[in-house]
Amino acid sequence: MLRAPVLHIIARLVPFAAALVLAACGAPTTAVKAPPSEYAAVQDGEFFIEAVDASLLKDGKARTEVDYAGPEAPGTIVVDTFARRLYLVQDGGRATRYSIGVGREGLQFRGGGVIGRTEQWPSWTPTRNMVRRQPELYAEFAGGVPGGLENPLGARALYLYRGGRDTYFRIHGTIDNLSIGRASSAGCIRLFNQDAIDLYNRIPLGSPVRVRSLEESLAIEGPFIDDANGNAVPQTPEAIAARDKALAKRAEAAAGAEPALG
Repeated sequence: MLRAPVLHIIARLVPFAAALVLAACGAPTTAVKAPPSEYAAVQDGEFFIEAVDASLLKDGKARTEVDYAGPEAPGTIVVDTFARRLYLVQDGGRATRYSIGVGREGLQFRGGGVIGRTEQWPSWTPTRNMVRRQPELYAEFAGGVPGGLENPLGARALYLYRGGRDTYFRIHGTIDNLSIGRASSAGCIRLFNQDAIDLYNRIPLGSPVRVRSLEESLAIEGPFIDDANGNAVPQTPEAIAARDKALAKRAEAAAGAEPALG
């Protein structure tokens, strides 16, 4: 039998506990949107690939099958560095479309080639030109980086050849999902790791690769601009206004953060 002091303590605690329960039930919850199954986390051999954040798949960035009216034969990989899209052409006027990250202006692969080699979890060594251009970024990796979760080539690499020789450009996965849709690399074509695996599984050695010219991109995709975060989006009045507003807001914030002189 409970003694009076104990009953007194319980009597005081019950309303408090009830209040906590009600507060917990009434507290706002933040819904975390799960990515599509194609971008879920996956165990790939000895490496665990994290899921792609669903927020990074907005604005048409998720892999999808689309109508395709281009002149390329089925099995061709078509790269559009301006719209930052890659197409694997299929039969029946269809194609699988992937979002990509590309090289900065002047560092991009142009023309055509073939897939001369493929690798799972490839090793990576920066080229001499990369080390010479940006030693602060690449010099420490001049001896090479083994394949794995810290390797910038990600889970898969497709090596672009031309005339039987390696061009040193690759289509590959990435360890930086934020870079997809942007022009920020040293020239290679990047995909989400999940997309790099999907493309790797679909194409044989010798598959042709063709990069569109600006004129072709404008005719087929229409004009694109970079938004405030550097992502390629269709050029519309709304997109231009949103970009300019975001950039102006950042400029105001930066100006307000500057220390006063004197």
